[in-house]
Amino acid sequence: MTKAETRQDRFERGMQVLDEVDGEAGQRVIDSLAAISPELGHHVVAWGFGEVYSRQELSPRDRQLVTLGMLTALGGCEAQLDVHINAALNVGLTPVEIVEALLHSSVYCGFPKAVNATFVAKKVFGERGLLPVYGDER
Repeated sequence: MTKAETRQDRFERGMQVLDEVDGEAGQRVIDSLAAISPELGHHVVAWGFGEVYSRQELSPRDRQLVTLGMLTALGGCEAQLDVHINAALNVGLTPVEIVEALLHSSVYCGFPKAVNATFVAKKVFGERGLLPVYGDER
């Protein structure tokens, strides 16, 4: 018989995944919630990363593509886009792939949301010294 997983087990697994994907940015989000809603921070880690993000059916790279599309479509999620654009770079997406995903989002959620997301990407790329490089001029 295996030991039942505890709340702390899920949190620890979630923190490991969060550290691998988001690094310091993820920890800053959790730390910023500690004074106002530590329970929300716990659930972000334990459920969001420990239960959902840690599943094997999608790679971290694919999960970030989905996340970028969803945050773009929602709009008003620029702070979360900042964290997840960094995470997308951390898991192997290139700046060109990120910009292409945001362009693709414009078809489904509109230009204003895609433009706002692209400006967040531009900021993150600048902070990391990255520029998207395109192979063809259209």
